[in-house]
Amino acid sequence: MIMLIAVSCVTKKIAVKESPEVISIIPIPSEVIYDRAVNNYFRLTNNTNIYVDKDNDELRRIGQYIAGKINTPTGFDLSVFDSGNLSEDGNIYLRIVEDETLGTEGYKLTVTQKNIIIEAAKTNGIFYGVQTLRQLLPDEIESNTIKNIEWRVRTVSIKDYPRYEWRGAMLDVARHFFPVEDVKHYIDMLALYKINRLHLHLTDDQGWRIEIKSWPNLTAHGASTAVDGDPGGFFTQDDYKEIIDYAFERYITVIPEIDMPGHTNAALASYPELNCDGIAPELFTGIKVGFSSLCVEKEITYEFINDVIGELAQITKGPYIHIGGDEAKSTKEEDYIKFINRVEEIVKSNGKKIIGWDEIVNADISNLSIAQFWATKSNAVKASQKKVQIIMSPSTRIYLDMKYNPSTPIGLFWAGYIDIKKSYDWDPSTEIDGVTDENILGVEAPLWTETVKTMNDIEYMAFPRLIGAAEIGWSKQHLRQWENYSQRLNLHKNRLKILDINFYQDNDIK
Repeated sequence: MIMLIAVSCVTKKIAVKESPEVISIIPIPSEVIYDRAVNNYFRLTNNTNIYVDKDNDELRRIGQYIAGKINTPTGFDLSVFDSGNLSEDGNIYLRIVEDETLGTEGYKLTVTQKNIIIEAAKTNGIFYGVQTLRQLLPDEIESNTIKNIEWRVRTVSIKDYPRYEWRGAMLDVARHFFPVEDVKHYIDMLALYKINRLHLHLTDDQGWRIEIKSWPNLTAHGASTAVDGDPGGFFTQDDYKEIIDYAFERYITVIPEIDMPGHTNAALASYPELNCDGIAPELFTGIKVGFSSLCVEKEITYEFINDVIGELAQITKGPYIHIGGDEAKSTKEEDYIKFINRVEEIVKSNGKKIIGWDEIVNADISNLSIAQFWATKSNAVKASQKKVQIIMSPSTRIYLDMKYNPSTPIGLFWAGYIDIKKSYDWDPSTEIDGVTDENILGVEAPLWTETVKTMNDIEYMAFPRLIGAAEIGWSKQHLRQWENYSQRLNLHKNRLKILDINFYQDNDIK
């Protein structure tokens, strides 16, 4: 069998004879040249070490990260040392180089019989090169126990850089709450596929999941339950900072979302004064949308928002605050526009940039704000006309909570059934007439959790569709073909099994 695994910098495909040593790389790199000589490998041994540029703490940290990944399944004891040059054979070298063609996230990975060398202009490029090296190693590199196999890597040369700046995943912790360790686990899975944004949907009608010290009843009362009356929960600010730091070390920026003016029943139930009639509603454990709204006419509403955004901005490393803005069916249009305009100024005054679901383009937002397309194509077109950058999250393509097919045991289907092929086989730049790459910041795959209750559920709905979303965000469009991807994905399934990921399997991936 002949498998098209590697693709050059142009559209020419390199046919590679299938063998156990041919590894499925996802996302597919920009340029790959395999050494066609037989039996040319770099072999990891207990004498292998990792060398990084002198006095570069960031590279040393990445070196320790990959050493930990390698040492566990091999039983080796790779160490990290400073080195100014390629001093010895048999090692892995991480090096910062001056190469403008790599941008801020690109890398070069060279595997010879003597060494493995990863070079980049920035440390995040080195980190992404390390993720590719993981996939070049045998699948057993993901094991938590020692495997007695030969640890070798095919000799190869790779130059790689992303298509889009924004390659994201969203996790809804409001409908059902997931603790810190679950979020960290999700972050680890995102990192393997070079995803660099984690959007946390922290508040909704069913629960408020982030501690706000100036409004303590948001979590004391508003976090006490979830959909179907399931247990609630929330992140303390220290929990949240732990997630932020963990993601930051894996070059993932966390974007917190405080949804408003709708999707706010948990807040309204916690503080009567946020309601126009001054009466707090009961906590809500259903999945209906569009019934709640902050009282946009009251000044205390904006004092509340300023306090919430202010505390959140202080503990968020990234430059963004997501303000939701979707499905505000209980807010009059003119009130909605005034509300979004004012909230944008509050976010700006706290040193952050706003992101909102595509409805926010109906307000007078600045072109420094970001619109996240999910449903209404005319809103995406309006965003492009206003020169507002767009994150592409079409619900009919990459909403990970949609069922794969009618027999899927969990999930919803209001946006249709989304199988693996449908979630992969589309191009962000041609999905909407009037929206091109010039307007697109990137791609994000949301996972809403109305029916998702456990980490097993998260994995089942996200994998393998999230892997496809990662490739859409990273790889050039002309390199992506469904037939090739499905073959690589089928090869990749063993790695998912070793990672103990509860992935969905069908005829495309068995």
